[in-house]
Amino acid sequence: MSRIQTKKISQHLSGAGTPHFNVSAASLEDGVNVPAAAEEDDIDQLWILYKKNPTDQLRNRLTERYMPIVRSKAARLWDRLPDGVELDDLMSAGHLGLMDAIAAFDLTRGIKFEAFCVTRIQGAMLDELRKMDCVPRMIRSKATKLNEAYKALELASGRKPSDEEVADYLQITVEELHQFFAETRSASITSLDKVRSDFGSGDSKDIREMDVIADKRSEDPTERMAKIDLIRSFTKGLTKTERMVVILYYYEEMTMREIGLALGLSESRVSQMHTGILERIKKMYK
Repeated sequence: MSRIQTKKISQHLSGAGTPHFNVSAASLEDGVNVPAAAEEDDIDQLWILYKKNPTDQLRNRLTERYMPIVRSKAARLWDRLPDGVELDDLMSAGHLGLMDAIAAFDLTRGIKFEAFCVTRIQGAMLDELRKMDCVPRMIRSKATKLNEAYKALELASGRKPSDEEVADYLQITVEELHQFFAETRSASITSLDKVRSDFGSGDSKDIREMDVIADKRSEDPTERMAKIDLIRSFTKGLTKTERMVVILYYYEEMTMREIGLALGLSESRVSQMHTGILERIKKMYK
C-alpha cells in the first residue's frame, strides 16, 4: 500500500473521509470478480472491511490473497532441509503465521503487509521445525561441527581421517571426541517414511527408508544359496555320515559330543572322521 492509500484508509477508519474505490463493499463480501485494474483498490477496501468487521469470511479472502507468499517461503526453506521434512507441514505452519499477521496488522502504520507478514510466516515455519526436531540445539551443533571436520580432512587427505586427526582439527582430546560421538548419536535418527534418493530419478519416489531396511530375523536368500553351494563343494565325494559331520560341525555349530549323540557314534570316532575329512579336502584343493 502507498502512503496516499494508507492516509485514505486512516481517514475512512476514523470517519474523517471516504476514499473513492472502483468496487463496492458488497461485491467484495459476495465474492464478485473485479477487473485487474481495480485489484489494488480491491485489496485496500477488503482490509478496511476486515478491520471494521473482522469476520471469518473476510479473513479467508485476505488469506487467499497472500497465500502465494506462504507457498514461496515454504518451498525455499524446504529446498534447504534434509529428507524427512514434509512441504505440507511447512505450508500449514506458514498458513497459521499468515493468519496471525492478518490479525495483528495495523493499517495506519504506513507499511506494506507483504513486508510485515514475512517475519511471522517464517517464524511460524521455524517453530514447527524446532518441534519436529527431537535433538537439542547444542547436540545438533556438535554434530554439524563433526561432519564439517570429517569433510574438510577427507578433502585434504583423500581418505577417511583417524580419530586423532579429527580431535586435533577440533582442538579437543580423543576422549572428548568419543564423548562427542556418544552425544551426537541421536542426531543421526531418521524417519522411516523418508524417501530414498539413491535409486535414481523416477523410481525413488516410491521407495522409503523402511522398504530397504534389512530384516535380520530372516536369512538372506543369496547368502543361503552361497552356503548350499559351499556345502556341496566341500562334501563332494564324502559318505552320507561324513557329510553330516561337516554340516553339523561347521554350519550347525554343534560339538563333537553332540554330533556323536545325534549320529549314534562316539565322540572319538567323530573326531577321527573330522580329521580324515580335513585331510581329503586339503588334498582336493592343493
